[in-house]
Amino acid sequence: MIRVVLPFHLRNLARLDGEVLLEVGQPATLGIVLDAIEARYPMLRGTIRDHDTLKRRPFIRYYACKEDLSLEPPETELPPAIQNGAEPFLIVGAMAGG
Repeated sequence: MIRVVLPFHLRNLARLDGEVLLEVGQPATLGIVLDAIEARYPMLRGTIRDHDTLKRRPFIRYYACKEDLSLEPPETELPPAIQNGAEPFLIVGAMAGG
């Protein structure tokens, strides 16, 4: 079970309280987790990644075990602590300027 924490505005859009729990195959990759989120919550399609290119939207960042995975390819395997649910996978709305 993979735990995913979404930023407030995406949780609000998906009408969620708290973390998202996903059951995905092993090994879990960045792309598989994002696909699973968009499949379960279709209203989030296009908010995290572009519809056509599937590239990360500007000002959205991905973190796993305090490591920034935002620029990693979709086939990047998530750390074991994320895959076994010990740590959450974080999708963060970044702020510019600050």
